[in-house]
Amino acid sequence: MVIAMVHRVGLVLADPGVKPNTNGLPGMDAARKIVGALLTLGLIGSVAGVAISALVWVLSAHNGNSHYASRGRTGVLVAAGAAVLIGGADTIVAFFQNVGGSI
Repeated sequence: MVIAMVHRVGLVLADPGVKPNTNGLPGMDAARKIVGALLTLGLIGSVAGVAISALVWVLSAHNGNSHYASRGRTGVLVAAGAAVLIGGADTIVAFFQNVGGSI
């Protein structure tokens, strides 16, 4: 009897009935536009980072400066990785939201 009661309490606590919604707060459209603009700025910054780092890499490799060539190569990889994460931010968040919803 106690086990059945604990099981019922567990079922009630497991699903409180609260779901995310898009119209619960005022200004959600403005927040989406701001986040979209930030993503755009991040991608522009990533493109600039790839271009500048590639230029440093090429010029340093041509002049025989292996330290700066290594830094340029690292910069290209970091900027490309940032572009991947920024471009996939919405998909990454949606994936983990679905994972969290299935717990």
